[in-house]
Amino acid sequence: MSSSTSDLEPPELTADDLLVLEDPNFTPETVAIVTGAASGIGEALSVALAVNGLTVVGADIDEEGLEATASTVESFDPSGRYVSVPTDLTDDGDVEAVVEAAAEEGTLSVVANIAGIQHIDSIAEFPVEQYDLLQSVMVRAPFLLAKHAMPHIENSGDGTGAIANMSSVHGHYATKDKAPYITAKHALSGLTKSIAAEGGGHVRGFSVSVGYVLTPLMVDQIADTAAKRGIPEAEVVENVMLGPARSNEMMTPAEVANLFVFGFSRHANHLNGGDLLFDGGYTTTYE
Repeated sequence: MSSSTSDLEPPELTADDLLVLEDPNFTPETVAIVTGAASGIGEALSVALAVNGLTVVGADIDEEGLEATASTVESFDPSGRYVSVPTDLTDDGDVEAVVEAAAEEGTLSVVANIAGIQHIDSIAEFPVEQYDLLQSVMVRAPFLLAKHAMPHIENSGDGTGAIANMSSVHGHYATKDKAPYITAKHALSGLTKSIAAEGGGHVRGFSVSVGYVLTPLMVDQIADTAAKRGIPEAEVVENVMLGPARSNEMMTPAEVANLFVFGFSRHANHLNGGDLLFDGGYTTTYE
């Protein structure tokens, strides 16, 4: 992929992009909650899990986006199902309600905390209300989802399942102007390990860390970063986003979704408390 900003459009999702696995628990009776389901990685994961045969409960505050995801899922003629549940992740009642709604659809076994937001500013200039919103969506809501979902998973047919958190290279290192986001991603690492510690082998916890992914959120962030750093957008892509990596392409939402599909499958039974780091060398190489 060229690093020109004119090429930076989220790719169209196709069946060939998706990892499909044989798994006895990948059936319509198995229910997965996916937050941030209205776009980007959450949308791709909703499609991927439905194609793999699960019933997916898509949660997002963006109701129109959820409707679009429902249409996208249907276009793949999946063996599973998809249900939209409009959810404000900053509302404790909504978070509890989406778990109960998912439990009514079948056996709740899977939770994917994908929803995320971003704001670019230095620590000194960062608006506190934006800090609070980011922590509410990306830390408090995943904790509450785990709190309400773990009893359902433990009481399911075989008492096994997994809660996965969308982390980032920023859960492993820090860059400037993203302190609350970096704080949230490090917090998710602690939550992931805590789920593993308390899951007793019945509820696994894992996270997925990637570099920059070509999502609508990321495309919007390019302009913000360029403005804050006083550099052209093309330089943001080439030097800030792709410069530290050993890959010359951003990941796609489908590639990230496939990591979650693997993590939820029987092939990942020993993935518990750990992190799937697919970062193109961001955090493991240097010049």
